[in-house]
Parts: sequence; C-alpha cells; structure tokens
Amino acid sequence: MKISLITATYNSINTLETSMQTVLEQNYPELEYVIIDGDSGVDTVTLLKNMEARYDNMKWLSEPDQGIYDALNKGLTLVSGDVIGFVHSDDFLADSTIVSKIMERFQGENVDGVYGDLLYVDKVRTDKIIRYWKSRPFDPKLLNKGWMPPHPTLFLKKGVYQKHGKFDLSYKIAADYDFMLRVLKDNTLQFSYLPEVIVKMRVGGVSNRSLKNLVQKSAEDYKAMKSNGLSFPPGALLMKNLSKIPQFMSK
Repeated sequence: MKISLITATYNSINTLETSMQTVLEQNYPELEYVIIDGDSGVDTVTLLKNMEARYDNMKWLSEPDQGIYDALNKGLTLVSGDVIGFVHSDDFLADSTIVSKIMERFQGENVDGVYGDLLYVDKVRTDKIIRYWKSRPFDPKLLNKGWMPPHPTLFLKKGVYQKHGKFDLSYKIAADYDFMLRVLKDNTLQFSYLPEVIVKMRVGGVSNRSLKNLVQKSAEDYKAMKSNGLSFPPGALLMKNLSKIPQFMSK
C-alpha cells in the first residue's frame, strides 16, 4: 500500500525543513510527499527546490490560498496514495519507523483509519514535553462526551475522503474537528488505535495562540457538534475542554 503525506505551510521557514526531514527519512518505501505553500516567498521556494532535487518522492505547490484548510484541500487533490495523512509545518513525526507501524495496521487489519498519541513540545526545546495527548481505543459513544483523537495522528484511507469530502472552509479554526466528526460518526467505518506517540507538535498553534482564537475555537467546535448531530453539544463542549487538563499532568 502507498501512503501520501501532506504538509501545508506559510511563513514557517524556521521549522519546515525539520518537519520535511522527518517525513522524507521514514523507512516505509511506498511514500509520497506533497507540500502546499501559501506563497511564503523566495526562502521557502528555495528550500522546496533544494529538497525536491534530493528526493524523488516529493512534489510541491506554492501559490496564495485561503488558509490552512484550503491548502490541505489542495493537497488532497494532488495525492495518489491508498492512505493519507498530514504533517503540519510546525510538527514532526516521532521517529523514522512510525509510518511503517501505521501501515502495518492498515495491512494487517480491516480498518479505514489509524490514530495514536500526540506530544506538545516546547517551540525551541523540542525535547521538553508540555502536554501529552494520550488517546484510547475507538468507541463512537465517546464523541458525545467531546472526545476525539488528535487530528495530526489520524491517517485515513483515500476512500474516506472520497466518501466524506474535504475540509469545510466556513470553519477557520475547527474544520479538522468538523471533518473528524463526519468521519468518526460513520458506523460503516473501522478505526484502530496505535498506542504510541505519532506526532510531536510545537506549542503555539493557531487555535491556542490568543484568547480571541480560543473563543472562536469553542464557537466553531459548538457549531460542528450541532451540525454533526451530537446529542448534547453544551455538555460535549464542556467535557472536550476539561479533558485537556489531565494532558498537562501526564507528561
């Protein structure tokens, strides 16, 4: 099976190369890598050209876009793999074998998606753990309690995107959560939990960058819960936010 990984980037030259290296140094042979740049400028394009000259399994596009979800949607139209995942430009894969472990699940089990754990790390000292998002085996009942797997760790078969579509651009911060609810509520799909850290994420993402963004994120989460038919969105939203507290204590 072939896997396609997508990175969306905009003005992330300080972290992009590290992120790309962790993808391109994976030991899984059938890997395609697509980078979508939002017209960051000459430094990013130079990096992409240099990396493309070294690796024949990557391709890239640099042009203006409407934000990260638009960029990810562009990536989805360009990939050809049986399985698709995302590695954001501030994130990096945990080690060089993690894609092989993910693909073992797809090849050994009849599943449509695989997800795992995520570490939030210091922006500069990436060996310093800030928060440990440990997931759990899938149970659809958990969705009504505000549970979800970390989106950067969620890898899905291409057919899931063909069935459920792309990211809804009316969401500016929570399109990933809306998409996951669409997918995880589909009782015809099967998901497997890989109990390992898949992705390390530098702190300071868009959703938690400011109080204004936190408020917008909660509003968009609530909208996604309502539109996807969760039984009691106010309670789910409260539990979703409270569930983050233990993640700071388990690091």
